[in-house]
Amino acid sequence: MRTILFLLVHLLMAVLLSPASAAPKPAQQLPEIGFAIIKTSRVAVMEGLLLPGGSFSKQIDSNFSAFLIKHRDEYFLFDTGMGRQIDQQYRADMPLWWRPFFKYEAPVLPAREQLDRAGIPPLRRVILSHSHWDHAGGILDFQEAKIGVATAEMDVIRHPTRGPGGSWASQIGRASIQWDLLKFQPQPYRGYAQSLDLFGDGTVVLVPMPGHTPGSIGMFLTVDSGQVYFFIGDVAWTVDAVKVGAPKFWAAAALVDGHAEQTQSSLEHLRSLMRQDPALVLLPAHDSAVQDRLGYFPLWIK
Repeated sequence: MRTILFLLVHLLMAVLLSPASAAPKPAQQLPEIGFAIIKTSRVAVMEGLLLPGGSFSKQIDSNFSAFLIKHRDEYFLFDTGMGRQIDQQYRADMPLWWRPFFKYEAPVLPAREQLDRAGIPPLRRVILSHSHWDHAGGILDFQEAKIGVATAEMDVIRHPTRGPGGSWASQIGRASIQWDLLKFQPQPYRGYAQSLDLFGDGTVVLVPMPGHTPGSIGMFLTVDSGQVYFFIGDVAWTVDAVKVGAPKFWAAAALVDGHAEQTQSSLEHLRSLMRQDPALVLLPAHDSAVQDRLGYFPLWIK
């Protein structure tokens, strides 16, 4: 009898302590103002290509990410990463000889599919840091949204090119895309002569960062905690590259940076900002080390 009771007690304890019977974790409370990193794909590359002076025998991840911004009741994307049609787009506009060096790895998890699964309402706005293929790959997944770009980027969009430093016709050439031209104001912000306060409350501020493309832009975001994040697109591919003062390995820069001197000027401004405000968090579009530390959607940074 004692043996039976002993077994029953242990069986009951096993049931009570099992994962299936554990209380569900409470859902993360949404921020008033915050963001989530949506990793759509990645690729392992030689460190030296992302970080001048880095090793060519060591590989690190380069992310293809979109950034979901929540501002009170509105959601929007800053960049799209890879979209549902990336395979066809890549075959159409990445020449064969560049494919061994510029690629993405499966599985691709388009931002649109991740947002739909999470029940995020349809987006009315997408903003591009610039129109290159690895940032605009998902805009055709958001046909209902206006696609915000700097006015200076439209000449690139109207004259698409192929290859690793291209804005691809397969992504940005469709007549149905609702382009929304972002017009900067002569309002200085953190050393930038022009800026655009997107909501008029100082929490989301866009600034021009030309060089990589003529209309490259950055975005300052102040989240609920008061922390300021600066999304810098492809001015540099990693924060470590900003610290050493060189945006990219020279051969890669020659392929993808439209104007080397302007890119370097934008990079020097970043270095100055980091010295003035050590608490400022830079967030390059491809920096897996920074993004891994922050975490990925559905995790919110607030």
